[in-house]
Amino acid sequence: MTHHEHPHLHDHDHAHAHARDVDPEAVAATRAAADETVPDRDLSPSELSRRNLLRAAGITGAVTAGIAGMSGVTPAMAEGTRSSRGRGPGRGPRVWLAGDHHIHTQHSSDGQYTVLDQAQHAAAYGLDWLVITDHGGPTHARLGVDLVNPDIVAARQELPGTLVFQGLEWNIPSAEHGTVFVAPGRHEVAVLKQFENDYDGNVKGAAANEALAVAGIQWLGKQVDKRRVSDALFLANHPARNGIDSPHEIRAWRDADPRVAIGFEGAPGHQAAGLPAGYGPGSARGFYGNAQRPDSFAAYPPESYRTWGGFDWMTSTVGGLWDSLLAEGKPWSISANSDSHVNWSDTSKRPDGSTQAQFDADGRYGDPVYGGRVNLTAGDFWPGFYSRTHVGAASRGYVDVMRGMRDGRMWVDHGGLVKSVDVTVRSSGRGGTRSETLGGTLQARRGSRLELVVRITAQDVPNWAQFLPQLNRVDVVRGAVDPLSAAKDRDRFTAPDTKVVRQWDTSGRTGTYELRYDLGVAEEPFYVRLRGTDGNRQQPGFLGTAVDPQGPAIDVVGSADPWLDLWFYTNPIWVVPGR
Repeated sequence: MTHHEHPHLHDHDHAHAHARDVDPEAVAATRAAADETVPDRDLSPSELSRRNLLRAAGITGAVTAGIAGMSGVTPAMAEGTRSSRGRGPGRGPRVWLAGDHHIHTQHSSDGQYTVLDQAQHAAAYGLDWLVITDHGGPTHARLGVDLVNPDIVAARQELPGTLVFQGLEWNIPSAEHGTVFVAPGRHEVAVLKQFENDYDGNVKGAAANEALAVAGIQWLGKQVDKRRVSDALFLANHPARNGIDSPHEIRAWRDADPRVAIGFEGAPGHQAAGLPAGYGPGSARGFYGNAQRPDSFAAYPPESYRTWGGFDWMTSTVGGLWDSLLAEGKPWSISANSDSHVNWSDTSKRPDGSTQAQFDADGRYGDPVYGGRVNLTAGDFWPGFYSRTHVGAASRGYVDVMRGMRDGRMWVDHGGLVKSVDVTVRSSGRGGTRSETLGGTLQARRGSRLELVVRITAQDVPNWAQFLPQLNRVDVVRGAVDPLSAAKDRDRFTAPDTKVVRQWDTSGRTGTYELRYDLGVAEEPFYVRLRGTDGNRQQPGFLGTAVDPQGPAIDVVGSADPWLDLWFYTNPIWVVPGR
């Protein structure tokens, strides 16, 4: 099913057959109207009218702020927050904290567990932080967002060593779902409730309103500016599952406010769904067993509706959509999580009488009870049991975790494949040594020598399936950066200059060891990212062997045991040559 030349990849004539077509003139008018650096007198009558509407909605300026920060290569250079100018070697996060930003409870219409159930299991399975993200919608907006908060506060008190965020799963207008969460504080419920009521696609009946999604992200940024909450983040969930998150929508979310919109799930939850029938559901990993539908982005190929090695096609394809975003020099991070609703091998159930009608009336199901049987048909794992997102933070605190996520200091893994991954790019030459780690931008003197240094600590304890994972190979992916590529095609989902440039055989290695790769001299901007595998299942990448000689294999519906196919991925490091 892999193609060296795929007819869909350049089928831009059909790209706008996407059911929610965007009017380019309307987009241009909106962007001009939102740019407060353009005086009113320089706008056309239609643009001025649009500006007045945006002002009434309170969302002018945010578009401009987002775009201004994206000029050049990565906002870190403009903000001065992540750039390594003058930084000495080895500086990085003080602590790495594992977590999960996509978890459901009895406050979701398809959920089951109490907040404390999920938080206790997350802590027991090694997570430091988690986000409760019950489904947005009329019932949740009316009742659930308020009802879940006391349970979250109680879990924080019961588990003081575990960070428990309140969030929700946003029905993104005109698209899929997304995690939205805020830092704890006096207004966390009020902000989430207002956001859900004003910007949730189901609540507003806005199934085809891309502008409302952009406005919602900008509104969250304004709540931080007003200090109603200390921080707010958004990540898109299971982006390729139904093909309805088009490339231009993803770019619009990111550019709306890059402080808030930071990435998408590189690997979806529901990984237990791939367990074969007999001891599992016999379905598709991530429940990615779908096909194109009327509202899908028409240019996505059939293979995009499957996971590859458990990862979303947008992430797993070297030179694919994720790389097309990174090649613009704009941060966009990946994560991995459980999407836990009802968990495989659990023995609990909803209590008798806890029906959908009762949920609609009360905003929650009753507390689960012992069900008298083992559930082998559920598609989820407990938080931390299989998927982990590791965040590099300054300390073990709510805002520090969110800041680490925003800065892209993240790597993800399945099945406890490795114990730790530390990645650094270093430059040496006149002016001394500089370095940067995941998510950062290394400003290297032009002509200086560059080296990638990877420190791996092999797994030395069995995972929760009771075997010791073995890392077989580590790959280096490198891509050129062209900040103008997004302007050329907002629906672009390939990065032709990105490919695997180095593969290390790590089979049999134990303990902590280093891998080093000469990146040459600093001449043009680029980024590097890593992935690793147990080597059990692989095939040439979706774009061919010249791009990716040994990538993850496409997952087979009904036969995709997640424990037999483990990978880790890191977020990128950018390198920008200068004087």
